Amino acid sequence: MQRGFLAKGIAACTDCERLATYCRTFDLAENRKVADFDYWARPVPGFGDRNAELLIIGLAPGAHGANRTGRPFTGDGAGDMLYWALHKHGFASRGTVVDANDGLCLDNVYITNAVKCVPPKNRPNGEEKRTCLKWLIQELELLTQVRIVLAMGKDAFDSFLRLQKEAGKVERLKDYRFGHGGVYHFDNDARTLVSTYHFSRYNLNTGVLTETMVDALFRQVRKLLR
Repeated sequence: MQRGFLAKGIAACTDCERLATYCRTFDLAENRKVADFDYWARPVPGFGDRNAELLIIGLAPGAHGANRTGRPFTGDGAGDMLYWALHKHGFASRGTVVDANDGLCLDNVYITNAVKCVPPKNRPNGEEKRTCLKWLIQELELLTQVRIVLAMGKDAFDSFLRLQKEAGKVERLKDYRFGHGGVYHFDNDARTLVSTYHFSRYNLNTGVLTETMVDALFRQVRKLLR
C-alpha cells in the first residue's frame, strides 16, 4: 500500500467506537481549547520522510495538538520539545512548528503514534491499542529503510515490542525493561529500539525529562545512525 492510500485509510478509520465518538466531540466549539481553529478531529496519520532511517513512535495524538492540527506532535508542549531537538540535530527544517501548513520538512525521520486517535484522558485501553497496531504494521512495511525506532514512552515501547513478539523476534516481553536512553537489539532484525521518557509537558515541568537529556538522547541516536 502506498503512503497516500495508507494515510487516507488511517484518517477514515472508525474501528474503535469509543475513540471515534470522542473524536467527534471536537466538532463542537465548546470542546475546543483553541478558538476559531477547525480541528482535524479524526485519526492522525504519520508524517515524514518515506526513506527515513529513524522512526519515532509516540502514544497517541494530543487533544489540542495533533488532534487539532492533523500532524503528529504539532501544536502541543511535547511537540515543541521534539521539533526543537529534531531541528538542532538536522532532522527537521525548522524548530518551531505551528500547524500542518507551516512548511516543515523532515529529513531521515518519520513520526507516528501507536494509537492514531486522541483517547479520553490520554488513555487508550488495551483493546484500542491492539486494534490500532494494524496501522503501525502497515507503516513499518512502507518504511523499509528504518534502522532506529525511538519509542517515546512505555506505551509506544510496548507496542513495538508486541509486534516484534508476533514476528518471533522477541520471546518474552518482560525481558525488555523500559527506561530512558535504553538501547535494545533483536535477533534477525537490523533495527535498534531506543526508549525515552515521553516529551510530555508534565515530564518536562517536573524535571523527569530535561532539555539536556533530550539533547543527549538525539546525540545518541545520531551516533547509532553512523
